[in-house]
Amino acid sequence: MLKSISPYVGKYKRYIVAAAACMLLGIAANICPYIFLYQMVCPIVRGQDLSLRFMLLRVLWILCCELAHALLYTQGLKFSHVGAYNILKNIRVSLQQKLERQPLGNLKELGTGQIKRVFTDDIDQIELLLAHAIPEGIANIAVPLMVLVACFFADWRLALLTLAVLPIGMFAMSMMMRCGYAKMGAYYDSAKKMNNTIVEYVNGMEVVKVFNKDGDSYRRFGDVVKAYRDFTLDWYKACWPWMAVYSSVIPCFALFTLPFGSLLVLGGVVTLERLILVLTMSFAIGPSILKALTFAGKIPQLDYKIAELEKLVQDVPLKQSQRGFEGKNHDIEFEDVRFSYKKAGADGRESGKEVLHGVSLSLRQGTVTALVGESGSGKSTLAKLLVHYYDLDGGHIRVGGQDITDMSLEALNQQISYVAQEQFLFNTTLYENILIGRPDATREQVLDAASRAQCDEFLARLPDGIDSRAGDSGKLLSGGERQRISLARAILKNSPVIVLDEATAFMDPENEEKMNAAISEIVKDKTVLVIAHRLSSVKDADTICVLKDGNIIAADSHEKLLLSCKEYKSLWENSNLSGKWKITVHDESQEEL
Repeated sequence: MLKSISPYVGKYKRYIVAAAACMLLGIAANICPYIFLYQMVCPIVRGQDLSLRFMLLRVLWILCCELAHALLYTQGLKFSHVGAYNILKNIRVSLQQKLERQPLGNLKELGTGQIKRVFTDDIDQIELLLAHAIPEGIANIAVPLMVLVACFFADWRLALLTLAVLPIGMFAMSMMMRCGYAKMGAYYDSAKKMNNTIVEYVNGMEVVKVFNKDGDSYRRFGDVVKAYRDFTLDWYKACWPWMAVYSSVIPCFALFTLPFGSLLVLGGVVTLERLILVLTMSFAIGPSILKALTFAGKIPQLDYKIAELEKLVQDVPLKQSQRGFEGKNHDIEFEDVRFSYKKAGADGRESGKEVLHGVSLSLRQGTVTALVGESGSGKSTLAKLLVHYYDLDGGHIRVGGQDITDMSLEALNQQISYVAQEQFLFNTTLYENILIGRPDATREQVLDAASRAQCDEFLARLPDGIDSRAGDSGKLLSGGERQRISLARAILKNSPVIVLDEATAFMDPENEEKMNAAISEIVKDKTVLVIAHRLSSVKDADTICVLKDGNIIAADSHEKLLLSCKEYKSLWENSNLSGKWKITVHDESQEEL
């Protein structure tokens, strides 16, 4: 357990050590009052007279010990929590850095619920180990062990009677841990499924309401919540009986000492004073031993959580180097590109159906290349591979002759602006959302980028203009407005390569012409890759590539493709028909008149 945490401890180890030392002294101070109690009881048993001064002095020492216990234990908790929360910070930072090196597509497949659970719930629960189980566990074990050694010095027979409860308690605890660990995997899997389902339920509530699917959606929601409840109860039911045994037996270290020790006293084998001494010490160590063993019962859960954290980032990191961009120009070349979306099988091996089959394509600097094809043909996948969402199964993608895996992701991102159909906006001002494109830009440059992206019209309607907030995920803006903000980011970034993945998907006919004019302005002298379902928006591209089932079946100009490629001609005709599509209402009452 400690080995799994040690990579994240760093300089904060001293806080955990200091916490354990303070708690060790604090628990020792908490046991000392029983020694003073023994000093007060023994004279009474002998029939000796006790002075008031003697009694008051012992009471004073007891109060001092309790005060010392409170102060030392509190200081120990302070040290342990300072160390714990800084180590949790290290875990989160380390996890974030490892996640950044993972393919972005893989992270999306994990699900928001699982990532949230790992970053918040699971890591927060490790705090129990760092702030309590390690320092308190060490202290609560060490001091009672020393007291038990002292019991052997007092009388070895009474000491053995005191220890007799431990085998019973330890057996019950081991059975509890064995039963609990067997069901732990199913419990955490159900928790993961519940988190993802809750997030999906909340995000999809609008669709559920519109299509009157409340019953089906709530039923699924209810099923996973009940499954989590059942797994949790099954886990606890397996542990409860054994938990009751050890929590009842372990604190009672006098369980055998009192009756059998009394017999030994009556038989003259041991003295009454020795029995009283061992009994008072046994009363002192019971709570500490129980607390230490309670923390020990948490260790399998914590080990499991750390393993889950490591498992989350154990995928092969995205292939990249630390080199910057060294390409001689901004020509882009796809060479025999093969790719499949990976899925883990029952045997743990990853496999998946290939979606791109040896695609080769060249984009010359300063030209516009469009990818068209039916849904599922591989258009967006090809664009995402260019911005290194995933690693390839085979082939190469080069920018200016340099393989994208032979540069850092940061260097590649500096060369490419990617505008997708759905763009995420942070819950901050629109100005700050655009500024993400180039953080060192001036306000005038940001305003110019917003204007060129045709944002002026809707910014003028907002109460604070460009300084208005976007809302959670940009919910205060329409889909088309969010896309124009994301396009303003790309304009501000001014990268030599631009990828437009359905960038005008949410544009209404009135604004699409303005948007296309803005796009035409910013793509001048850039290497541009455009993906569009509306073929009218890409008919003027230098090259149009037609994809079908993960292959490029034709690549030429619009006019030539209409003559030579029946698939493109069909796409063009269907696109024109959809543009003319409208709803008409047939009025039967007027027909009768």
